[in-house]
Parts: sequence; C-alpha cells; structure tokens
Amino acid sequence: MDSQTSVATPARTPLSEDHAQRGARMVDFAGWWMPVQYSGLIEEHQQVRRSGGFFDVSHMGEIRVLGANSLKTLQHLTTNDVGKLQAGEAQYSLLPNDQGGLVDDIIVYCLKPNEDYLVCVNASNAEKDWQWMVKHNQGAELVNECEKWAQIAIQGPKVLPLCDRIFGFKVSEMKSFTHQSAKFHGHDVIVATTGYTGEIGCEVFIEAKGALELWQTLVAEGAKLDMGPIGLGARDTLRTEMKYSLYGHEIDDVSNPYEAGLGWVIKPAAKDFVGKGPMVAGKEKGLARKLIGFEMVDKGIPRQGYKLFAGEAGEKEVGFVTSGTHSPSLNRPIGIGYVKTEVAGDDREIFVDIRGKKVKARICKTPFVHRT
Repeated sequence: MDSQTSVATPARTPLSEDHAQRGARMVDFAGWWMPVQYSGLIEEHQQVRRSGGFFDVSHMGEIRVLGANSLKTLQHLTTNDVGKLQAGEAQYSLLPNDQGGLVDDIIVYCLKPNEDYLVCVNASNAEKDWQWMVKHNQGAELVNECEKWAQIAIQGPKVLPLCDRIFGFKVSEMKSFTHQSAKFHGHDVIVATTGYTGEIGCEVFIEAKGALELWQTLVAEGAKLDMGPIGLGARDTLRTEMKYSLYGHEIDDVSNPYEAGLGWVIKPAAKDFVGKGPMVAGKEKGLARKLIGFEMVDKGIPRQGYKLFAGEAGEKEVGFVTSGTHSPSLNRPIGIGYVKTEVAGDDREIFVDIRGKKVKARICKTPFVHRT
C-alpha cells in the first residue's frame, strides 16, 4: 500500500460504485478512488481485530513473469531467494535499485517453479515497477496484468470458516504465505494466505469481472458474523500497530532495507541481484540509523516527518517519524521512526517535536499488538 496521491482523475476499481452506495467516504489514494472509511476508523479497526473485515485492494498491481528465464529474471530483480519457492508458495521480497535503495516492496507468488510467477506490487508504484522490470529483464516474458485482476483482502481472527464456505476448500488448513487457485462462480481466483493487518486471513486475486459478486457475497455473509467492509484508514492503523513498512514512509528509493529491519528478506549469500553491492556495503560499514517503534508518554500524535530528539532535555536531534497514529487497540498514540543507532534501545526515552513542542515518548518492542 502506498500513500501517494495523483492530480489526474483517479482510477476506479470494480467496487468503487458499491463503496459509494454503502456510504463510504471516498478519497483519491495513490491515483485511485478508494474508501477511506465506512462506519468510522476506530470501529472498523476494532472489528478487524475482534472478528473480521473486507478490504478492496484492487488498486494493487500485478505483473506476470513467465518462461524459461522467469526464475533467472526474478533472482536478478529481487532480494529474496525465489529459487526456494515451490508451486503454491509465496514470499515477501524487495525490488532494489542500483544504489541499494528500493523501487518497491513486493510479494512473489510461485504458480509453477522456473516457469510462472505472479508479482504483486504497490498501487502508485505499478507503472514504475513495470518499467524497472522491463529494463532489467533477463529474458523472461513479462505481462502487465493490472487490468486483469481485482483484489480483496479478508482479514480477522474469525474469517477462515467463512472463506472455507465461500471458496469451497479448506482455506483454514493452508499454511501462511501459500496460495491456491480455484473458481468463484466461474471466475478464476487465487486465494493467498497473506495480509497486511497482523491477523489471520487471506488476500484474494479474482478476475476483475467477478470482483463485485465476490465482494457483495462477502459483505452479505459477513454481516451475520460481525464482519463488514473496511476502509483504508483502518488498514493503515492496523499495519502501523504491526510495524509493517509502508512504501513512501518506512522505505523508499534511498533507504537501505537493512536499516528498516528487512534483512530477513535479503539473501546476498544465495545470489547476485540489482543493488547488492551498495546494499550490503551499507550494512557492513555499520548502519547509521535504525527503524524503531515508540509509544507516546505525554499527549500528542506523532506524524510523518516530525523530528525526534534525545538527551535529558531533548537537545539532540536523532531522527524523524515515518508513521504515527492513535492506536485503537492500545488506546494511545504510537509511532514508527528512524533514529541514530546508538539511541535505538528499548525503553529509551526520546522526544517528538510536535508543532514546536518537544513531547516525551518511549522506544518500545514491536509489534505494538500481538494476535490473540
């Protein structure tokens, strides 16, 4: 998910009209006309944590990588080891640039090893990612499938029995980061046990022409189970509570992903890839900053770009906020930010400059909330 907006007329997903009919507040998000909330951000957030909810994520992009050189191409383009993927498996990965920063963060789905992969990319990065992959292609057949697919995320502690019933197979028995192809009322679907909330559930790719029928079925059946449609506002607070990176906030084209705690998806010993040299050199030199989570001690909501300070009186500037919100689960303000490595320890007191006033906060362990 991406926070950038567009000055052009925003694109519509297959569900945009349905959102408006349900009374959603619509906004231009990453160049798409999307629902930011329905009943209200706090209630929607708590509904996902309590039972479940449904997200229109059809603004996300899809790129197919096919042919005998598909694996070679993805190994060159991404940081994770795509060679480990078997059919029906997925992995979180990064699309690096030449300088070791990031073009995007992605998920790679293996449909057939060495032959057929689907790459899910962030909404406002879709065209940039496509051009980057075409430029650095190693002989694969690349197909832009953004128009083919819609996506619906189904997230929450009680959603799996509903998924089993709707899709006609045991989604509840699938392991995390796996996927299965199926049909919904004659439409191709790929049900993947991935998500962006920290809750169990799945993300469903469905042919765009079948998206509205699936969405309306989920909302109708979910209403009987304390589940409903969820806007992008709650999607953001849910991911912030998990300290999941958002492109344009925690990661971007100049950030070293090791600083963001993403070393677990970087496999320099397994292969070469774009930007490997500068990325690894940055780590070996010693990371100057680290991405941390913090809770506010005093009143105030941290926002992206606010400066962070340390010292007894907050006299030393040490970093900046990348994301911040009031946590509906904890009922207190939380934030994510970069600080100098030497002040990144848990329980360390820091200060957030909120409109000229230095407000006390405390670095804490993350994620901020844990799935029950």
